[in-house]
Amino acid sequence: MSNVNFLAQVSPWAEIQIGEQLSLFSPMLALVCTMLAIVVCPMIFGRGARVTGAVACLGIIATLILVLRTAGAVADGGLSGLSTDPGAGLLLVDNLSVCFQLILVAFLAGVTWLWWIGRAENERNAPEFFILLIGSALGMALMVSTSNLLMIVVAMETASLPCYAIVGFDKRSKVGAEASLKYVVFGAMCAATMLYGMSLLYGVVGSLNVSTIAAYTVGQLSAGGPSLVLVLGLICFFIGIAFKISAVPFHFWCPDAFEGARTEVTTWLSVVSKAAGLVLLTRLALVFCSAVTGPQAMSVLSPLAWTIGIIATVTCTVGNFSAYRQTSVKRLLAFSSIAHAGYMLMAVAVFVHPDVPGTHLGVTALLAYVVIYMFMNLGAFGITALVEWETGSDKLASFSGLMRRAPGLAIPMIICLVSLVGLPPFAGFIGKWWILVALGSLDSTLGWFLIVVLAVNTLISLYFYMRVVVQMTLRDEREPVLRAPVGGLVLVNVCAVALLVLLFWAAPLKDMTDRFSQHLLRLPVAQVTFEAPPATPVEEVH
Repeated sequence: MSNVNFLAQVSPWAEIQIGEQLSLFSPMLALVCTMLAIVVCPMIFGRGARVTGAVACLGIIATLILVLRTAGAVADGGLSGLSTDPGAGLLLVDNLSVCFQLILVAFLAGVTWLWWIGRAENERNAPEFFILLIGSALGMALMVSTSNLLMIVVAMETASLPCYAIVGFDKRSKVGAEASLKYVVFGAMCAATMLYGMSLLYGVVGSLNVSTIAAYTVGQLSAGGPSLVLVLGLICFFIGIAFKISAVPFHFWCPDAFEGARTEVTTWLSVVSKAAGLVLLTRLALVFCSAVTGPQAMSVLSPLAWTIGIIATVTCTVGNFSAYRQTSVKRLLAFSSIAHAGYMLMAVAVFVHPDVPGTHLGVTALLAYVVIYMFMNLGAFGITALVEWETGSDKLASFSGLMRRAPGLAIPMIICLVSLVGLPPFAGFIGKWWILVALGSLDSTLGWFLIVVLAVNTLISLYFYMRVVVQMTLRDEREPVLRAPVGGLVLVNVCAVALLVLLFWAAPLKDMTDRFSQHLLRLPVAQVTFEAPPATPVEEVH
């Protein structure tokens, strides 16, 4: 017994409640168990698409229940322990990660519904499809639940590798195969660049923890300027995240991948892939803000905030102008997703010290925008899929006279497109308004500059969204009536109604995102002063 007590005293696990810790990560464990069940399912029930889809649906429902349970546990204390503490583990559970998991699982359910409507009848490789889909979801959940460089790269590759395969999932499609190859090559280059940047950061700072790197960077900025190696490491590291967000100039894979992939895959990548990168970048920005020693010293992070702001400006402008000449609706919506990634990057550029009231405004605006964007894109891509499945094409001409041929699709498409512009009376307006409020709270040159950019780009985007509306309402080639499945009509009209409801009942959404965006930095980052790079790592990698 004495030996047992001695081991309990010296063991690093002695004071850790393993069951409690595992329960906080139960949603991710549920995704893993769902993947295992899908692997075993063909051995017992065969490779039937509907059986596999049913197993996936049960796993998604179980994951959603566990996420809601975790959200309740985390919300009680603001966070479940970790956030930006340099001594934290590789994985974090706090309000930010739980909120993203809620959005992720809800959108996963929507994409599965879309697959069930259009693919379940003829799908030959359902187990492989759902393994890739849920595997990418697991990687994205991990991405937003860490502030450790090692875990970030593992999570990003866990999310990216299934996405490469799922884009070219239809082996008979030459366009899909080409899109997948471009995606793989571009992704490999960005991943290699990010790894190189991480190696530089670890070599300079001697730590894999972002909070320690942030403290070192702030110290260098305060001392007069960071070293070239540190700047190069940060830039290379950011390139990997910019690839996931599709920020310009790392967006070239996006239009081809969206056009070549099956529409339900395009729908999946258009929202959660970008949202995961944005939430990860938001977490890193919060860590850097908390590393500053006082509210009056936030000026040292001005170069980082301006860098994100400029990239956001270029991203939304390039995305909007590139959409002008597109004749494929999927490709048009791909460039639209790039532009919206730029809008959401503006919210990430809201650098505010944790001691200043209103710190959470940027995070609130981002989370609310992601929720609204989920409904906008699920509706728009869902309607595009239904038209494509019926007509065999996603070209703009396929939407001619849709108001006469299928008013149940045309009306929700108009709602989604007007909401994507950001005009009332739909939720896209309130989403952009909250970003404007967050930018205005900065009361700085950067904030007002980004407000002007967002307003101008909203006007620019009006033209190409209205092209689709004009095609559906004013141009009619007298094509036959388009028959859409009932499940598809229900899905897209639910999205349209949600966009209407979320404008007039925006307060509950605002309250929810406020709750999830507060108390993220309750544990302060250790203020570390570095006069020279340490000879050995300052922390042990667990």
